[in-house]
Formats: sequence, C-alpha cells, structure tokens
Amino acid sequence: MSQKFNIIVNDSNSFEIDSDAIKSLDIVETKNNSFHLLKDNKPYTIEITKRDFNSKNYSVTVNNNIYAIKIEDALDALIKSMGFEVGASKKVDSIKAPMPGLILDIMVKSGDEVQTDTPLLILEAMKMENSIVSPRDGVIKSVTGIKGHTVDKGELLIEFE
Repeated sequence: MSQKFNIIVNDSNSFEIDSDAIKSLDIVETKNNSFHLLKDNKPYTIEITKRDFNSKNYSVTVNNNIYAIKIEDALDALIKSMGFEVGASKKVDSIKAPMPGLILDIMVKSGDEVQTDTPLLILEAMKMENSIVSPRDGVIKSVTGIKGHTVDKGELLIEFE
C-alpha cells in the first residue's frame, strides 16, 4: 500500500508525493548523502547537508540551490488535525478548564508576567488536586476563574495578552 507524504519547501511551497512515486525515481547515490537524479531527461545533483530525523527537517542542495525541506506523513497530519502538533502549546492565548472541578487557589492576577510551567491555579477534580501551569511565556490579560467556585469543562479561566 502506498504511503503519502506532504513535502514543504522553504516554508512556502508544498506538494504531495506517495511512496510508489519515490520508488520509481531514477536516482543513484553517488557518495554518502549525495545523489544523482534524472527526471524528465534533466540531471539533478542532490546533497543532503543537514538532517534532523526526529523533526523531519532537512537542508538539501539541488544543483547548488539550497532548500529547507519538511516532510509530513499521515500520522503527522492526524496529530496536527487533533491540535497536538509540536509547539502547539506555544500558541495558546487562554486557559480553559480541562475538566469540571473546584478552583482551590489562583496564583496569578492580571498584569503578572509568567514563564513556561509557572503554576497558574489549582483545580480540584475527582478528589485530586491538578496544578494548571502556563504553556508559554507571557503576560496575564485577565483571570476569570474565582477561588472557591466550581467550573465546567471548557470554561475560560485565564487569558494571555
């Protein structure tokens, strides 16, 4: 079964390719991390100059032109669609109650500067105390949660500027 990949070039251009098309390429490794590709009767000299296998980021030189390449597969697309992509927490502008519970303590107020992992509040749910921490550096815009009050899942508690 063919696997599909989304290729993003220089953070601006993207295209989709499948594993069958990759296998059909007329490409030969000439030396370690260097390749010769023949596509539509045109020769290409390719060298992988940098690679980060975990993040699937590569720097590739094709005929002396350098390209930043990011490869996403079906799992990456699924993770992204669910909002769990790497770095997604850095985009958070508000904190909502992850579950219904009772606010036991609020450690911040409007105007406070916080760092990543700074404790913001304690939410008691199912007889457990859950420390809610800051997902990013920032300034607190507003605190709508009130100590001693119960909250529903998804209720807005804190907003960032």
